[in-house]
Amino acid sequence: MALTQVAPGLLDTTAQYYSFKNRIINGAMMIDQRNAGASVTPSSDAYTLDRWTTWTYAASKFSVQQNAGSVTPPTGFVNYLGITSTSAYSVPTGEGFAMMQKIEGYNMADLGWGAVGASSVTLSFWVRSSLTGTFGGALNNSAQTRSYPFSYAINSANTWEYKTVTIAGDTTGTWLTTNGAGILLKFGLGVGATLSGTAGTWAGANYASATGATSVVGTNGATFYITGVQLEKGSTATSFDYRPYGTELALCQRYCFRATSYDLGRAQDTTYPYGVLRLPVTMRASASYTASSGTFTVNSGNAGVVALVFSSVDTAFFYNSSSNWTATAFVQVSATLTAEL
Repeated sequence: MALTQVAPGLLDTTAQYYSFKNRIINGAMMIDQRNAGASVTPSSDAYTLDRWTTWTYAASKFSVQQNAGSVTPPTGFVNYLGITSTSAYSVPTGEGFAMMQKIEGYNMADLGWGAVGASSVTLSFWVRSSLTGTFGGALNNSAQTRSYPFSYAINSANTWEYKTVTIAGDTTGTWLTTNGAGILLKFGLGVGATLSGTAGTWAGANYASATGATSVVGTNGATFYITGVQLEKGSTATSFDYRPYGTELALCQRYCFRATSYDLGRAQDTTYPYGVLRLPVTMRASASYTASSGTFTVNSGNAGVVALVFSSVDTAFFYNSSSNWTATAFVQVSATLTAEL
């Protein structure tokens, strides 16, 4: 069998092999470690489906749920991120709402943004809304001092439509290329005039959407569903970069890891029992978690809240001081560890 030879640095497009073509993680909305498909109504900025966080100026204006409304996704997809407005909110000029993903600097460093020769990128996605009209979003740097508002049209209500937006690389500004936030991608859900700018051009301002875009939160019960989100290098949208579920989960676990009844083995101390959790992947930074979300289980019995006393990028050290146990006790921990951008 003859093999196709490709010169170093070139891509054999006929073989359909890519190296992290899509800079968006969980663009197909498969992973939902925190909520397992349950609906959440953010009171402030909050992560929902993995890697997707809300950008909010007022509490409880919309809910977010994996596969909200149980509609049929577009062909090739099983899941989508669903947003439902919970009121008819008139957004003040200085407020805004969006669904956002922060792309780590390491994952966009090759774009060369902030200098001459910056590469263009193309955003593509499937979207469905109960509203029609012009919608908007934006790309920002981490300081939100550089913005590229973009717009797209939704032509038919409650119908999946495929959209693409090509964005010229920014040749100025500061764009982080380490483990900080490199690019902020926002899909506007209702953005005031002060935070909206002219679509299709870079600006030295904090814009989250295009001027005149439709407000999802402005209509009670309005829906906005999205999936197949891809941001890739170049000026042409290509087919969605499907990755194995295990690969996508591991990419998400760099930022969030949900340990459910994770076996730590025997209690390491009978007075202040502790255990070491080896994380499945190297996290972006030392992990943290909210103490009330973690529990110890001993020999299948709940032993109360656990504390995280030390974490690194690959290890978490838990302990519990509420009980004295025998050295034969088997310990499990349930906790959500985060190292989000």
